[in-house]
Amino acid sequence: MTEPTWNPSLRAVATGSPLVHCLTNIVVAGFTANVLLALGASPAMVENAEEAGPFARVAGAVLVNLGTLSGEREAAMRAAAVGAHSAARPWVLDPVAVGALEHRTILAHELLNHRPAIIRGNASEIASLAGVSGAAGRGVDSRVGSAAAVGPAQELARASGAVVAVSGAVDYVTDGQRVLEIPGGDILMTRVTGVGCALGAVMAAILAVVPDPLQAAQDASAILKEAGSRAALPPLPGPGTYAVRLLDSLGTLAREASS
Repeated sequence: MTEPTWNPSLRAVATGSPLVHCLTNIVVAGFTANVLLALGASPAMVENAEEAGPFARVAGAVLVNLGTLSGEREAAMRAAAVGAHSAARPWVLDPVAVGALEHRTILAHELLNHRPAIIRGNASEIASLAGVSGAAGRGVDSRVGSAAAVGPAQELARASGAVVAVSGAVDYVTDGQRVLEIPGGDILMTRVTGVGCALGAVMAAILAVVPDPLQAAQDASAILKEAGSRAALPPLPGPGTYAVRLLDSLGTLAREASS
């Protein structure tokens, strides 16, 4: 049997146990930590402004997710982005609800100055960050399919220097020139809080051990899609059971890659 193309990345995470500094939203922090643990990574949620910068400098990679903002959390995000960039630590920006709300849109553009390696969002978030007028979604919900954001994603990648990942029924990853398509998953992935946010953390974990952001983003999407498909196998689960199965499937994938 041919080895999945993303197995080397999974193996590297499982064996290297990279420290992933997650500044993420309060709704998904526990789920995100469990996803990283299932893959063998080491999550840390350091969210105070005094420690976020120094911690970002020593972490393997950093995730900055704009989901639930506060004054303290914003200051920590700025410090972490500055710290990661100054120490050449790769980091992922997840511009949650950008375009729908002006304040976080301004913050996201400010954070782009600190050179994230990957930007991950839904179609509306990516199109809005790229400057497409009228693209804003309803908070975390996209108004358009992921394919519609491929062009804006390419423009954003070229302007920012980051790899841009658009999440949806089909994920797309681009460096501004190449466009990679990642199908799979299951509709139940949209019925569990935090799956998209956790994808940004998986990208960060792989970035810590794989130097190519395009490869890291593609592999993270493929891994989560495969786990999502496996978790939906009969007997058909409800959302609660599915969330647990998704974690179990991620752990199984990590074990298979390391065997």
